Amino acid sequence: MDLTTLENVTDYEWELPQQGDMRVPGKIFGNRKIIDHLVDDVKKGKEWNALAQVANVACLPGIQKASIALSDVHPGYGFPIGGVAAFDPEEDGIICMGGIGFDINCGVVTIKTDLERQDIEKNPKELMDVLFRTVPAGLGSTGEIRLATKQLDEVLTGGAQWAVEKGYGREEDLEYIEEKGKMPDANPDAVSPKAKERQFKQVGTLGSGNHYLEVQYVAEVYDEEAAKVYGLRKNGVVVSIHTGSRALGHQIGTDYLQDLARTTKKYNIKIRDKDLVCAPISSPEGRRYYSAVCAGINCAFANREVITHLVREAFHSVFPNTTLDLLYHIGHNTCKKEEHDGKEVYVHRKGSTRNFGPGRKEVPAAYKEIGQPVLVGGTMGTCSYVLHGTKAAMERSFGSAIHGAGREMSRNQAKKVYWGSNVVKDLERKGVHVKGHSMAGIAEEAPGAYKDIVNVVDCMHNAGISRKVVMLKPLINIKG
Repeated sequence: MDLTTLENVTDYEWELPQQGDMRVPGKIFGNRKIIDHLVDDVKKGKEWNALAQVANVACLPGIQKASIALSDVHPGYGFPIGGVAAFDPEEDGIICMGGIGFDINCGVVTIKTDLERQDIEKNPKELMDVLFRTVPAGLGSTGEIRLATKQLDEVLTGGAQWAVEKGYGREEDLEYIEEKGKMPDANPDAVSPKAKERQFKQVGTLGSGNHYLEVQYVAEVYDEEAAKVYGLRKNGVVVSIHTGSRALGHQIGTDYLQDLARTTKKYNIKIRDKDLVCAPISSPEGRRYYSAVCAGINCAFANREVITHLVREAFHSVFPNTTLDLLYHIGHNTCKKEEHDGKEVYVHRKGSTRNFGPGRKEVPAAYKEIGQPVLVGGTMGTCSYVLHGTKAAMERSFGSAIHGAGREMSRNQAKKVYWGSNVVKDLERKGVHVKGHSMAGIAEEAPGAYKDIVNVVDCMHNAGISRKVVMLKPLINIKG
C-alpha cells in the first residue's frame, strides 16, 4: 500500500485512498503539520506508525464509511490512539480489543465550583495537600473501599449508579454522566476472577501514568452562549479528574487478547496486525467480550464518581460553603452500541471520546441545544479545553472527537530528557503546583512530551467536528 499519498479534502481533512485489502478509505483530521509528521514516520520506515494502523483497521470486516483518525493521532496497539471505527453486525462486523485498549473507559470528569482563581492562589498548597491525602493515587494504589466478589459484581453492573446508592455521589450527577453512568449490557461473569481480585481495593483511586486530578481556572471563553449554558465563566475554578477502570480494565484486556486470538482463527478473520484480534459481534465470543467491556466501563464510571465524592469532601474541608456541581463525565477507550445513519453499529473509540451534537437523545436536557460537553485533557504545564459536539461530527466522525493532546515522546524517551524534580520546580515558577507519588511518573508526563494541544484542538474546531467553548489552565495538579 502507498501510505504517503493522502488526498486533501479540506485544509483539515485528508483521505487515505482505499487500496489493497482496505474495505473503506482512511480519514484523517489534521492540518499540514500533523499530516507531514504522519507521512514522515512512514518515509523513515518506522514499523509502528499511525497511517499503517489506519489502513489496517480499514481492512476489518463490517467497517462502515471510513477508518478515522483524529488530530491527536499517534501509534497504539492495533488501532492508532485517536482512532475511530464503527462496525455493523449485519455485515459480519467485528468487535476488536485493539480498538478499545487496556484502560477501558479511561475518561474525564469536570466539576464546576463557585470559586474564583484568586481564591485558590491565596494558599494553593493547603488545598493541594488535602487533595493529595484524600484521593488515593499512584501505581497499585488502594482506597478505603474494600469489596468482596459479590459486591464488586454490583459495581460492574451498577457503575456510577452503584456509587450514588452507596453514598459516594449525588443522584443529580447521573444526568451528567454518559449512559447515566451505567452500561446495561454488562455481565460480571464475563470478567475473570483475576481481574476482579485486582480491583477489590482500587475503587475510588486515581492510579498512575497519565491519570491526574487537576484544579483549573477558565483562562479564555470562546463561545459565550455555550459557556453560559455549561455554567462556565472567566476565571471560574473547575476540577478535572482523569482516570479509568484501573487494574480490572487492564486485566480484561490481557485476558481477551488471548481469547480473541483463538476466536480470530476460529472464524478465519484475516487481520494485518496481531493486535487486531477480534470476534464477530454477533458470535457468542463477541457478545461475551462486549459484556466484559461494558463491565469495565461501569467500573470506571463508579471509580470516577467515588473520586468526585472524595474531591467534594476535600474542597469542603478548605472551602466549607463552596458548590461543586458536575459539568460532565465522559469516557474514552470504549466500544458502544449506537444508532448512526438509521442503523445500529458498534463504535470503537480508542483514545477518542463521544462528541454528540445538538438534539441527540443521549445529551443531557440542559445541553440539548448546544450539544454535549467534550472534555479534552492537556498537560500539567499547558492547558485543557471544553468543546461542544456538532451536527457535522454526527455525519463525519460517528459523533467522535479528540480526548487529549497526544504523546510526542514515549514514556521512556521522556524520562531520558526530563527530571521529575526539575519539572515540578519549573511548573511552580509558572504558578502551577504539582504533587506526585513518583518523580519518574512526573518526568514521563512532562509537558514537552506531548503534542501542541492548541494545534490539536484548533484542527478539530476548524474542521467543524468540535467547537471551542473555553480554555482551562492548571493551578494544582495531583499525579500518581
